Amino acid sequence: MDRIGKYEIRAQVGVGTTATVYLAHDPFADRDVAIKYIDPNILCDPRQGRLYRQILRSEAALAGRLNHPHIARIYDAVITEREAYVVMEYVAGGTLERFTSPDTLLPEERVIEIVFKCSRALDYAFHQGITHRDIKPANILMVSPDRQDIKLSDFGSAVFQSSDATQVSGVGSPAYMSPQQIREVPLNHQTDIYSLGVVMYQLLAGRLPFESVNNYSLLYRIANEEAPPPSHFNPQIPPHLDSIVARAMRKELEHRYRTWTEFSHDLAQAFRNRSTVEAGDGLQVPERFELLRGMPFFREFSDVELWEVLRIAQWSTVHADTYLMREGEPGDSFCFVASGEARVQKGEKLLGILTAGDCFGEMALFSAGSGTRGADVLASTELELLTIRGHSLGRATEVCRMHFYKAFLEVLATRLALANSRIANL
Repeated sequence: MDRIGKYEIRAQVGVGTTATVYLAHDPFADRDVAIKYIDPNILCDPRQGRLYRQILRSEAALAGRLNHPHIARIYDAVITEREAYVVMEYVAGGTLERFTSPDTLLPEERVIEIVFKCSRALDYAFHQGITHRDIKPANILMVSPDRQDIKLSDFGSAVFQSSDATQVSGVGSPAYMSPQQIREVPLNHQTDIYSLGVVMYQLLAGRLPFESVNNYSLLYRIANEEAPPPSHFNPQIPPHLDSIVARAMRKELEHRYRTWTEFSHDLAQAFRNRSTVEAGDGLQVPERFELLRGMPFFREFSDVELWEVLRIAQWSTVHADTYLMREGEPGDSFCFVASGEARVQKGEKLLGILTAGDCFGEMALFSAGSGTRGADVLASTELELLTIRGHSLGRATEVCRMHFYKAFLEVLATRLALANSRIANL
């Protein structure tokens, strides 16, 4: 094939079960374009032909409507009984699909930046009255192989809030569908938030949150089961990224991010904290050992048990004004302030100040992994933080775990006594 309409075919760049994508040149506009050309055999089938013509009409309706640096532009579309194709901006860097396996994962900070840019593009589309409904790595294009810039593509499944004339029903990619999409209830932007959460999960963990041998069982798992955090498959993922993914993927809308702004804010906060330093860049192991030895919490731990704590803990330096935990988010980790200061607050009310040696987040241990944070914890100064995940503690020796549980009981008893004292003085 040398031409499609007025477009000169340069190369075939992709092929799927229903369409072929070509790199072509528009001689009138003097620019390279991508053409998604529907298989003519598909068009001959009454049901399939009707569906894919409708998908292309949905994309064609966006021509000139979405003008955003991170959305691939639609230039043209031709839809007849025998031929159907859409002409769009050519994006040379390929898709995110190649970065979704354990041996090809992108650096954490690059994942945060990519997902952040997607969230802003989808917020823009939402304010134009459009919900994408098919967010997945194959529909996120890299501007070039060595750059972070991305372009969202393939709005053929989109919902137009102002009109249902071009809405296509029963489409989407099962692994990325939200529970609401599976139940076929009316959708809004929160279905895209869920799907982008799945993409973020896959880019961090190197696998999907739910996998199954067939679509029926896959959809059942999405609707009814909780996914393990990305760190379950990639232990290098920090707790705050686990929390962002978990909130984006919450099954019930009231527990999911309500707006793209909320999602973007947490991603931006994570990106600002991307310089968090891990073991070897901050306190060295001997200093950490002595620091633990000096904390009242660990006074009954033997040297052997303290070394075990060092083995299961993650250490990080956190910048001031960084949220360490957010009220309402799920969590299975607990933390100790090794140095510095943090505030515990509920809304605008200050509940307490945390200083060196104080722990927080420990109630996650007693919630079978399904608890939610009861307050915000915000770093007042730069601080050294020690974080232990629930499943890491579960792998510790029985003696070590017993010392933790005993020390936590003492902490809870002290807090209860202080609360009773405050009530008595009211």
